[in-house]
Amino acid sequence: MRRHRGFPHWIRVAAGLEADEAVVVNVEGGQALPGREGFAGTIITGSAAMVTERRDWSERSAQWLRDAAQAGMPLFGICYGHQLLAHALGGEVGDNPAGREMGTIGLELHPHAEHDPLFTGLPAQFAAQATHLQTVLRAPEGATVLARSQQDDCHAFRWGERTWGVQFHPEFSATHMRGYVQARQDALQREGRCAKTMARDVSATPHARRVLRRFVRHARNLHDH
Repeated sequence: MRRHRGFPHWIRVAAGLEADEAVVVNVEGGQALPGREGFAGTIITGSAAMVTERRDWSERSAQWLRDAAQAGMPLFGICYGHQLLAHALGGEVGDNPAGREMGTIGLELHPHAEHDPLFTGLPAQFAAQATHLQTVLRAPEGATVLARSQQDDCHAFRWGERTWGVQFHPEFSATHMRGYVQARQDALQREGRCAKTMARDVSATPHARRVLRRFVRHARNLHDH
């Protein structure tokens, strides 16, 4: 996985962004959060941390995101980023009662997702990559839940017109997903699950990736107009 770099690189490539079209801010590593001027939108990556740990950098980021969301900046949170947005906007995050969700999973879109700029025209059911222990237990007030899986009732939500969170990883290729399954094989074994079977069941998830690319296009269009 290290050879494949990390979240910011994977997301930038999957989103179709050139190196000079994205600024990476490592808040956990101590970098300061920038001003919003000049940016078309913000993507919040996954993290090994838990939102419920309420770490200083995480809470600082949540405050920044709350302000950005209220100011109408397009936001797109992935996994931890999805949970952090929900927390920032008054939702509730905690351990998933159904336990760890991992591998290539089936997503089911709610009918109103058909009217969402990022999900419109996608199949009602499609595959996505996921790996998480925590979840959005309650979406923020006024948010629209757009997708669910067998193990998670809030796999995607939109708050207002320009803020989205997705629990799944649109930036993961099948290689990334298999790498994660391999890295977690001991934990999976303790939970009575077979990493080999899970890795074998990993497949490509082109529709999930389209959601990320659509966000970039949508944010740019809003910025240009």
